[in-house]
Amino acid sequence: IGEPSGEQTGRIQRLASMLQMAGIEAAVSGQIQKDVWYKLWGNMTVNPVSAMTGATTDLILGDDLVRGFISSVMLEAREIGARIGIPIDQQPEDRHQVTLKLGAFKTSMLQDVEAGKAVELDALVTVVRELGTLTQVPTPFTDALLGLARLHARVRGLY
Repeated sequence: IGEPSGEQTGRIQRLASMLQMAGIEAAVSGQIQKDVWYKLWGNMTVNPVSAMTGATTDLILGDDLVRGFISSVMLEAREIGARIGIPIDQQPEDRHQVTLKLGAFKTSMLQDVEAGKAVELDALVTVVRELGTLTQVPTPFTDALLGLARLHARVRGLY
């Protein structure tokens, strides 16, 4: 958690304390936008791909063609981040290694699909596409991911 300004305010300290007292781990960040963008950078690809395929993360990243596609989406998002002042100094492959260390797991979006719940494509993919438009970064790979995932969800009544 953190303030947009990066400031360590009393408000954010109180919130962190309340969460910790409730047994919820809560680290205070001095760069919350960067932390959120980095998390989005990894989740915006693997989540929808898993939702469409039913595959766990190890299988997704174990397929060279899928991994390459995901990396292309991430490169678009990385350029968008740089243009809005939130650069990511890693390559997609670096992030893939982080994900692989977590082992084989079902993403939250796959779990939502399996439970018949609405998927959060707008928060993970549509927003990146819109930022691409605003920053004039072409997003053909992001567009393909969004189109396929959105159609998959619509057919199932989940979007």
